[in-house]
Amino acid sequence: MQLTNKLKPANRGTATMKITWKDLSIDFSNIDWNKLIVDWIWLIGNDKEPIIISSIGDMFLKDNNGKIYWLNVGEGLLDFVSDNIDDFKSKLKENSQVDEWFMIELVQQIKESGLELVNGKLYGYKKLPAIGGDYIPENFELTDLEVHFSLAGQIHKQIKDLPDGTKVNFKVID
Repeated sequence: MQLTNKLKPANRGTATMKITWKDLSIDFSNIDWNKLIVDWIWLIGNDKEPIIISSIGDMFLKDNNGKIYWLNVGEGLLDFVSDNIDDFKSKLKENSQVDEWFMIELVQQIKESGLELVNGKLYGYKKLPAIGGDYIPENFELTDLEVHFSLAGQIHKQIKDLPDGTKVNFKVID
């Protein structure tokens, strides 16, 4: 299930670019969503399906009881956000809540830097915030949805039990 919304957040600060719901969310209707969550089952369980994917790579999921959760991919956290879809839709009308979940100002800055969304891609982290990456436009690149969720899920699973501040090294193997 995918939500549709006519959300049109107000411009922030002195920026002139208008941000719409299409800038803040990703259409994943042509993608097998099971592939997007497989590397997150350790955190989200087996009873949830995605309903919204944000353009900055977070995911909102609905469980079998209709409860809604926010998978914060940057931090590797799953937060309960609503008892049901109607309450969740109401929260999507609150600008402060939408700012927190979808990072409107950051998306605006990423767009202004010249990075434009294309089908099957989102604004993915070059370095996850959980391992020292920043929420700045320079830390984002266009990334395939499946790659984004798979890599981030694998990294978070490997670091989940490490104390804060632990130094980690990653080795990429082709």
